[in-house]
Amino acid sequence: MLDVAPQAHRGARSPAQPADERLYEYVPDLASLPRFHVWTLGCQMNRSDSEEMAGRLLRAGCEEAPSMDAADLVVINTCAIREGAEQKVIGRQGQLAQLKAARPGMRVVLTGCSVREPDRAGLQRRYPAVDLFLRPDEEPELVDRLGLASAQGDIGSVGAITTVGRTVVGVADGLSGTRARAIGEGSVARGSAVSAWLPIIYGCDKTCTYCIVPFSRGPERSRPFDDIVNEARSLAAAGYREVTLLGQNVNSYGHDLAPDARFAHVDAERWAGRQLDLHGRPDLAELIRAIDGLRTADGLPAIPRLRFVTSHPWDLSDRLIAALAECPSVCEHLHLPVQSGDDVVLRRMGRQYTISHYRERLARIREAVPGITISTDVIVGFCGETEEQFQATMALLEAVRYDQVFAAAYSPRPGTPAMRLVDDVPPEVKRRRLNELLTLQESIGLERNEAWLGREVRVLVETVTPPRGHDHADDHEGGAGSPAPRVAGRTRGNKLVHLPGGPALVGQEILVEIVHAGPYALRGTPNPDHVSAIR
Repeated sequence: MLDVAPQAHRGARSPAQPADERLYEYVPDLASLPRFHVWTLGCQMNRSDSEEMAGRLLRAGCEEAPSMDAADLVVINTCAIREGAEQKVIGRQGQLAQLKAARPGMRVVLTGCSVREPDRAGLQRRYPAVDLFLRPDEEPELVDRLGLASAQGDIGSVGAITTVGRTVVGVADGLSGTRARAIGEGSVARGSAVSAWLPIIYGCDKTCTYCIVPFSRGPERSRPFDDIVNEARSLAAAGYREVTLLGQNVNSYGHDLAPDARFAHVDAERWAGRQLDLHGRPDLAELIRAIDGLRTADGLPAIPRLRFVTSHPWDLSDRLIAALAECPSVCEHLHLPVQSGDDVVLRRMGRQYTISHYRERLARIREAVPGITISTDVIVGFCGETEEQFQATMALLEAVRYDQVFAAAYSPRPGTPAMRLVDDVPPEVKRRRLNELLTLQESIGLERNEAWLGREVRVLVETVTPPRGHDHADDHEGGAGSPAPRVAGRTRGNKLVHLPGGPALVGQEILVEIVHAGPYALRGTPNPDHVSAIR
């Protein structure tokens, strides 16, 4: 679970001006518009959604506040995958109530996966400081619901509901259209000038019994193929060096789109899980090849680095593996959640694949893309997990040698099918298993990272990092107490690399020699000839 740090402060922009001069008197007064702060928790899709909401507020003429304390409007984009994420927001209700008491005009909006249609009645009790609740599919209505839209603005509800089983849920039917409008208007306030999120599919159709996403975000809805390629083209024109295709299950892209003669050659079957008619529809492999096919005048990929998350083993097809191997812009990294190393636990989780199937896919990927880095997600202590089943997960980590593992102890989420199972693994056992797994993975991660020592790699520099108290003496310039500036970036394999350098390097892809390896990150020294050349 990510608790995303706020981006650099963005000033207000003037509201969109009406084409008809008679409507000028209805344009909002900038002095009356709220300063806003967006607090984002959770996945990359939440971060992308927050960029859209911030962009719409900026387009309405609002100014972004540097902190929650300085804001007149607080938008909280929540995560409900883990109990801890929701508890963090609940724990802020007292602080928000105090801020509202000091500033009676302050408003608080809560959205994200914690807002689910069947829970509407109880939301105000859990989040008493909140004034407005929006499901994820209702987020494009934020400006209208707050009464901040100009008279000339598009007004109309986009949120809709459907049913998943017997549960009423929000549905993402309108999000493709609102995304296209946001891109056309330039009202996506991207948090980086180097890397960009590009959502391609909303919602989730999977059957994981522990997961609330299908009930918070609704069924899978793919964006039109051409809309995505056009957005990628605009990102390339804006100078973005890296683009990440987003979806709760990005590999599922396209199965719900209508057949198109352009994709008659797409003749694939699903490898696992519920069977689907995929013939003649664009899939993720086709989309990747189209974006990779965007080239500069000198024939290089217009977007040098292309990534995609999150993948599900159901839809990890040979077509997708081939695209990963053959498209030069696609980075040599794959995040493939496994969740457990035991088939019985996987069945109880509703994952719809076996460890044998999962490992066969991994072997195929590693054969097609030598040196690819692999990361995964693991849940320990799921309902009924025995010590032997936990040890099967540990054995899987030993065998696969993941570069990174995101692990958590199971926490029951109200509204999920797993609530009908008995949460019978004691909390102290969950904690012990989680600590054992993290200890094992730390040693594996260190071993994997040490293999990079002495090698020269390309690092895309993303951020300037603040000085650290434990910086080494040789990292100082200008005498004691004056640490040299530092930056951080990632390799194509998604390895985090810290290195000396200043803001001029941000956005540059430079050659770096790896001089130190830790379990979670690397440290390097830039090749001086390459740095001077790109400057």
